[in-house]
Amino acid sequence: MLTDAHRDLQERARALSAELAQRAAEVDRTEEYPLDNAQQLAAAGFMGMTIPQELGGPGLGLLDVVLVIEEIAKGCGVSGRIVVDGNLGALSIIMQAGPDWMRRRVADLVLAGDKPVIQITEPGSGTDVNGMTTTATVRGDQVVLNGTKTWITGARDSVVNVVVAKLIEDGVDRGLCAVYVEKDTDGFELGKRNYMMGLRGIPEMDVHFTDCAVPREHVLMMGLKDIMSRYNNQRVGAATVALGLAQAAYEDALAYVKTREQFGHPIAEFQGLQWRLVDSRLALDASRLLIHRAAVSAAESGTGLPDPELAALAK
Repeated sequence: MLTDAHRDLQERARALSAELAQRAAEVDRTEEYPLDNAQQLAAAGFMGMTIPQELGGPGLGLLDVVLVIEEIAKGCGVSGRIVVDGNLGALSIIMQAGPDWMRRRVADLVLAGDKPVIQITEPGSGTDVNGMTTTATVRGDQVVLNGTKTWITGARDSVVNVVVAKLIEDGVDRGLCAVYVEKDTDGFELGKRNYMMGLRGIPEMDVHFTDCAVPREHVLMMGLKDIMSRYNNQRVGAATVALGLAQAAYEDALAYVKTREQFGHPIAEFQGLQWRLVDSRLALDASRLLIHRAAVSAAESGTGLPDPELAALAK
Protein backbone atom coordinates (compact mmCIF):
# COMPACT_ATOMS: atom_id res chain seq x y z
CA MET A 1 0.00 0.00 0.00
CA LEU A 2 1.19 3.50 -0.79
CA THR A 3 1.70 5.91 2.08
CA ASP A 4 0.63 9.55 2.22
CA ALA A 5 4.25 10.48 1.48
CA HIS A 6 4.15 8.32 -1.66
CA ARG A 7 0.93 9.95 -2.81
CA ASP A 8 2.34 13.41 -2.21
CA LEU A 9 5.37 12.47 -4.31
CA GLN A 10 3.07 11.28 -7.09
CA GLU A 11 1.08 14.52 -7.00
CA ARG A 12 4.20 16.65 -7.23
CA ALA A 13 5.49 14.56 -10.12
CA ARG A 14 2.10 14.73 -11.85
CA ALA A 15 2.10 18.53 -11.64
CA LEU A 16 5.57 18.81 -13.18
CA SER A 17 4.68 16.20 -15.81
CA ALA A 18 1.83 18.41 -17.03
CA GLU A 19 4.36 21.19 -17.66
CA LEU A 20 6.86 18.92 -19.39
CA ALA A 21 4.12 17.48 -21.61
CA GLN A 22 3.76 20.85 -23.33
CA ARG A 23 7.25 20.44 -24.85
CA ALA A 24 7.29 16.66 -25.34
CA ALA A 25 6.39 16.76 -29.04
CA GLU A 26 8.98 19.49 -29.68
CA VAL A 27 11.69 17.46 -27.94
CA ASP A 28 10.85 14.46 -30.11
CA ARG A 29 10.73 16.55 -33.28
CA THR A 30 13.99 18.46 -32.75
CA GLU A 31 15.81 15.40 -31.36
CA GLU A 32 17.76 17.67 -29.02
CA TYR A 33 18.50 16.81 -25.41
CA PRO A 34 16.17 18.85 -23.13
CA LEU A 35 18.71 20.09 -20.59
CA ASP A 36 16.18 22.54 -19.20
CA ASN A 37 13.85 19.60 -18.45
CA ALA A 38 16.66 17.88 -16.56
CA GLN A 39 17.27 21.05 -14.57
CA GLN A 40 13.56 21.35 -13.78
CA LEU A 41 13.55 17.75 -12.59
CA ALA A 42 16.56 18.48 -10.40
CA ALA A 43 14.95 21.62 -8.96
CA ALA A 44 11.86 19.56 -8.09
CA GLY A 45 14.02 17.04 -6.23
CA PHE A 46 13.55 14.22 -8.76
CA MET A 47 17.24 13.80 -9.64
CA GLY A 48 19.45 12.06 -7.10
CA MET A 49 16.51 10.84 -5.03
CA THR A 50 18.56 7.79 -4.02
CA ILE A 51 21.63 9.80 -3.01
CA PRO A 52 22.26 9.45 0.76
CA GLN A 53 21.38 12.36 3.01
CA GLU A 54 25.00 12.87 4.05
CA LEU A 55 25.78 13.70 0.41
CA GLY A 56 22.89 16.14 0.03
CA GLY A 57 20.22 13.78 -1.30
CA PRO A 58 17.00 12.60 0.36
CA GLY A 59 18.05 8.94 0.54
CA LEU A 60 14.80 7.60 -0.90
CA GLY A 61 14.16 4.09 -2.19
CA LEU A 62 13.31 2.41 -5.47
CA LEU A 63 9.55 2.56 -4.92
CA ASP A 64 9.72 6.34 -4.53
CA VAL A 65 11.70 6.57 -7.75
CA VAL A 66 9.35 4.42 -9.85
CA LEU A 67 6.33 6.41 -8.66
CA VAL A 68 7.99 9.56 -10.00
CA ILE A 69 9.18 7.91 -13.22
CA GLU A 70 5.69 6.73 -14.17
CA GLU A 71 4.13 10.16 -13.68
CA ILE A 72 6.91 12.02 -15.51
CA ALA A 73 6.95 9.53 -18.40
CA LYS A 74 3.20 9.99 -18.89
CA GLY A 75 3.89 13.58 -19.89
CA CYS A 76 7.30 13.20 -21.54
CA GLY A 77 9.01 9.87 -22.14
CA VAL A 78 12.45 11.44 -22.53
CA SER A 79 12.09 13.16 -19.17
CA GLY A 80 11.03 9.87 -17.62
CA ARG A 81 14.22 8.29 -18.91
CA ILE A 82 16.24 11.18 -17.45
CA VAL A 83 14.74 10.37 -14.04
CA VAL A 84 15.76 6.72 -14.47
CA ASP A 85 19.39 7.56 -15.15
CA GLY A 86 19.42 10.33 -12.56
CA ASN A 87 18.63 7.87 -9.79
CA LEU A 88 19.54 4.31 -10.76
CA GLY A 89 22.07 2.23 -12.72
CA ALA A 90 25.42 4.01 -12.96
CA LEU A 91 24.59 6.21 -9.98
CA SER A 92 23.96 3.14 -7.82
CA ILE A 93 27.37 1.71 -8.72
CA ILE A 94 29.14 4.96 -7.82
CA MET A 95 27.24 5.45 -4.56
CA GLN A 96 28.00 1.87 -3.54
CA ALA A 97 31.63 1.53 -4.57
CA GLY A 98 33.15 4.94 -5.30
CA PRO A 99 35.64 6.68 -3.00
CA ASP A 100 34.27 9.54 -0.92
CA TRP A 101 35.53 12.32 -3.20
CA MET A 102 33.90 10.68 -6.23
CA ARG A 103 30.59 10.11 -4.47
CA ARG A 104 30.49 13.77 -3.44
CA ARG A 105 31.41 15.05 -6.90
CA VAL A 106 28.84 12.86 -8.63
CA ALA A 107 26.18 13.74 -6.05
CA ASP A 108 26.72 17.45 -6.75
CA LEU A 109 26.55 16.91 -10.52
CA VAL A 110 23.40 14.78 -10.41
CA LEU A 111 21.57 17.01 -7.94
CA ALA A 112 22.22 19.87 -10.40
CA GLY A 113 20.75 17.87 -13.32
CA ASP A 114 23.51 15.69 -14.82
CA LYS A 115 22.30 12.31 -16.06
CA PRO A 116 24.84 9.52 -15.39
CA VAL A 117 25.53 7.04 -18.18
CA ILE A 118 26.33 3.33 -18.01
CA GLN A 119 28.22 1.96 -21.01
CA ILE A 120 27.78 -1.76 -21.72
CA THR A 121 26.60 -2.35 -25.31
CA GLU A 122 29.20 -2.96 -28.05
CA PRO A 123 28.92 -3.10 -31.87
CA GLY A 124 29.91 -6.75 -32.23
CA SER A 125 28.23 -8.29 -29.20
CA GLY A 126 25.35 -6.06 -28.13
CA THR A 127 24.76 -6.62 -24.42
CA ASP A 128 26.37 -10.08 -24.45
CA VAL A 129 29.09 -9.34 -21.92
CA ASN A 130 30.90 -12.58 -22.73
CA GLY A 131 31.65 -11.13 -26.15
CA MET A 132 32.82 -7.77 -24.82
CA THR A 133 36.09 -6.51 -26.32
CA THR A 134 36.58 -3.14 -24.58
CA THR A 135 39.54 -3.43 -22.21
CA ALA A 136 40.78 -1.59 -19.15
CA THR A 137 44.49 -2.36 -18.93
CA VAL A 138 46.38 -1.73 -15.69
CA ARG A 139 49.49 0.39 -16.26
CA GLY A 140 51.10 1.39 -13.00
CA ASP A 141 48.64 3.50 -11.01
CA GLN A 142 46.31 3.93 -14.00
CA VAL A 143 43.90 1.88 -16.07
CA VAL A 144 43.79 2.54 -19.80
CA LEU A 145 40.57 2.01 -21.74
CA ASN A 146 40.49 0.91 -25.37
CA GLY A 147 37.46 -0.14 -27.38
CA THR A 148 34.11 1.03 -28.73
CA LYS A 149 30.66 1.19 -27.18
CA THR A 150 27.40 1.76 -29.04
CA TRP A 151 23.81 2.79 -28.31
CA ILE A 152 25.02 4.67 -25.25
CA THR A 153 22.08 6.71 -23.99
CA GLY A 154 22.95 10.34 -23.37
CA ALA A 155 26.74 10.05 -23.65
CA ARG A 156 26.93 13.31 -25.60
CA ASP A 157 25.25 15.38 -22.90
CA SER A 158 26.38 13.78 -19.63
CA VAL A 159 29.55 14.25 -17.59
CA VAL A 160 29.36 11.06 -15.52
CA ASN A 161 30.05 7.70 -17.19
CA VAL A 162 30.48 4.18 -15.84
CA VAL A 163 32.14 1.98 -18.46
CA VAL A 164 32.00 -1.81 -18.23
CA ALA A 165 35.16 -3.42 -19.64
CA LYS A 166 37.50 -6.38 -19.26
CA LEU A 167 40.25 -5.67 -16.75
CA ILE A 168 43.66 -6.73 -18.07
CA GLU A 169 46.46 -6.96 -15.51
CA ASP A 170 49.90 -8.41 -16.24
CA GLY A 171 48.52 -9.64 -19.54
CA VAL A 172 45.78 -11.65 -17.83
CA ASP A 173 42.03 -11.12 -18.26
CA ARG A 174 40.78 -10.59 -14.70
CA GLY A 175 37.11 -10.38 -15.68
CA LEU A 176 34.66 -7.52 -15.98
CA CYS A 177 35.04 -4.26 -14.13
CA ALA A 178 33.16 -0.98 -13.92
CA VAL A 179 35.27 2.14 -14.48
CA TYR A 180 34.37 5.77 -13.72
CA VAL A 181 35.21 8.07 -16.63
CA GLU A 182 34.23 11.70 -17.19
CA LYS A 183 33.33 12.85 -20.69
CA ASP A 184 36.20 15.34 -21.11
CA THR A 185 38.91 12.74 -20.35
CA ASP A 186 41.60 12.47 -23.05
CA GLY A 187 40.90 9.48 -25.28
CA PHE A 188 37.12 9.64 -24.75
CA GLU A 189 35.69 10.38 -28.19
CA LEU A 190 32.07 10.56 -29.31
CA GLY A 191 31.29 8.73 -32.54
CA LYS A 192 28.19 8.61 -34.70
CA ARG A 193 24.70 9.11 -33.40
CA ASN A 194 22.24 6.22 -33.71
CA TYR A 195 18.65 7.22 -34.42
CA MET A 196 15.55 5.70 -32.86
CA MET A 197 11.81 5.61 -33.51
CA GLY A 198 11.01 7.13 -30.11
CA LEU A 199 12.66 8.89 -27.15
CA ARG A 200 14.62 10.84 -29.74
CA GLY A 201 15.54 13.63 -27.35
CA ILE A 202 18.27 11.53 -25.72
CA PRO A 203 20.98 10.89 -28.33
CA GLU A 204 22.15 7.28 -28.58
CA MET A 205 25.86 7.57 -29.29
CA ASP A 206 28.85 5.49 -30.27
CA VAL A 207 31.77 6.12 -27.92
CA HIS A 208 35.40 5.33 -28.82
CA PHE A 209 38.11 4.88 -26.19
CA THR A 210 41.68 5.26 -27.42
CA ASP A 211 44.30 4.98 -24.68
CA CYS A 212 41.86 6.70 -22.32
CA ALA A 213 43.72 6.70 -19.00
CA VAL A 214 42.15 7.22 -15.57
CA PRO A 215 43.50 6.61 -12.05
CA ARG A 216 43.35 3.02 -10.78
CA GLU A 217 40.91 4.07 -8.05
CA HIS A 218 38.34 4.73 -10.79
CA VAL A 219 37.83 0.95 -11.01
CA LEU A 220 34.67 0.66 -8.93
CA MET A 221 33.56 -2.95 -9.11
CA MET A 222 34.82 -6.30 -10.27
CA GLY A 223 32.76 -9.20 -11.57
CA LEU A 224 29.58 -9.51 -13.60
CA LYS A 225 27.42 -10.45 -10.61
CA ASP A 226 28.17 -7.33 -8.58
CA ILE A 227 27.90 -4.99 -11.57
CA MET A 228 24.61 -6.41 -12.81
CA SER A 229 23.11 -6.52 -9.31
CA ARG A 230 23.44 -2.73 -9.28
CA TYR A 231 22.12 -2.49 -12.83
CA ASN A 232 18.91 -4.40 -11.99
CA ASN A 233 17.27 -1.31 -10.50
CA GLN A 234 17.72 0.47 -13.84
CA ARG A 235 15.85 -2.38 -15.51
CA VAL A 236 12.92 -1.70 -13.20
CA GLY A 237 13.17 1.99 -14.06
CA ALA A 238 13.17 1.29 -17.80
CA ALA A 239 10.04 -0.83 -17.40
CA THR A 240 8.40 2.06 -15.59
CA VAL A 241 9.04 4.47 -18.47
CA ALA A 242 7.22 2.04 -20.78
CA LEU A 243 4.39 1.80 -18.26
CA GLY A 244 4.04 5.58 -18.06
CA LEU A 245 3.90 5.92 -21.85
CA ALA A 246 1.37 3.10 -22.13
CA GLN A 247 -0.79 4.55 -19.34
CA ALA A 248 -0.86 7.92 -21.10
CA ALA A 249 -1.86 6.25 -24.38
CA TYR A 250 -4.63 4.35 -22.59
CA GLU A 251 -5.99 7.51 -20.98
CA ASP A 252 -5.98 9.31 -24.35
CA ALA A 253 -7.81 6.39 -25.97
CA LEU A 254 -10.36 6.27 -23.17
CA ALA A 255 -11.10 9.98 -23.51
CA TYR A 256 -11.41 9.65 -27.30
CA VAL A 257 -13.91 6.78 -27.34
CA LYS A 258 -16.20 8.73 -25.01
CA THR A 259 -16.48 11.62 -27.47
CA ARG A 260 -16.25 9.90 -30.87
CA GLU A 261 -19.67 8.89 -32.17
CA GLN A 262 -20.74 6.34 -34.77
CA PHE A 263 -24.32 5.32 -35.61
CA GLY A 264 -25.62 7.87 -33.11
CA HIS A 265 -23.67 6.50 -30.13
CA PRO A 266 -20.27 7.12 -28.51
CA ILE A 267 -18.01 4.29 -29.64
CA ALA A 268 -17.28 3.64 -25.95
CA GLU A 269 -20.65 1.86 -25.88
CA PHE A 270 -19.52 -0.74 -28.43
CA GLN A 271 -18.76 -4.00 -26.68
CA GLY A 272 -15.87 -4.93 -28.96
CA LEU A 273 -14.00 -1.75 -28.03
CA GLN A 274 -14.83 -2.25 -24.35
CA TRP A 275 -13.15 -5.66 -24.43
CA ARG A 276 -9.99 -4.15 -25.89
CA LEU A 277 -9.92 -1.34 -23.32
CA VAL A 278 -10.41 -3.80 -20.47
CA ASP A 279 -7.56 -5.96 -21.77
CA SER A 280 -5.35 -2.87 -21.89
CA ARG A 281 -6.30 -1.88 -18.35
CA LEU A 282 -5.52 -5.39 -17.09
CA ALA A 283 -2.10 -5.34 -18.76
CA LEU A 284 -1.30 -1.91 -17.29
CA ASP A 285 -2.34 -2.88 -13.77
CA ALA A 286 -0.41 -6.16 -13.98
CA SER A 287 2.70 -4.31 -15.16
CA ARG A 288 2.41 -1.76 -12.37
CA LEU A 289 2.04 -4.46 -9.73
CA LEU A 290 5.11 -6.31 -11.03
CA ILE A 291 7.12 -3.08 -10.97
CA HIS A 292 5.98 -2.19 -7.47
CA ARG A 293 6.69 -5.71 -6.23
CA ALA A 294 10.24 -5.49 -7.59
CA ALA A 295 10.66 -2.04 -6.01
CA VAL A 296 9.40 -3.22 -2.63
CA SER A 297 11.82 -6.16 -2.77
CA ALA A 298 14.66 -3.62 -2.87
CA ALA A 299 13.52 -2.15 0.45
CA GLU A 300 13.12 -5.60 1.98
CA SER A 301 16.50 -6.89 0.80
CA GLY A 302 18.57 -4.80 3.18
CA THR A 303 20.85 -3.82 0.27
CA GLY A 304 18.53 -1.44 -1.56
CA LEU A 305 18.68 -3.74 -4.58
CA PRO A 306 15.65 -5.46 -6.14
CA ASP A 307 15.33 -9.21 -6.39
CA PRO A 308 16.89 -10.07 -9.80
CA GLU A 309 14.03 -12.37 -10.77
CA LEU A 310 11.39 -9.79 -9.88
CA ALA A 311 13.33 -7.10 -11.76
CA ALA A 312 13.44 -9.33 -14.84
CA LEU A 313 9.71 -10.05 -14.59
CA ALA A 314 8.93 -6.35 -14.28
CA LYS A 315 10.89 -5.50 -17.41
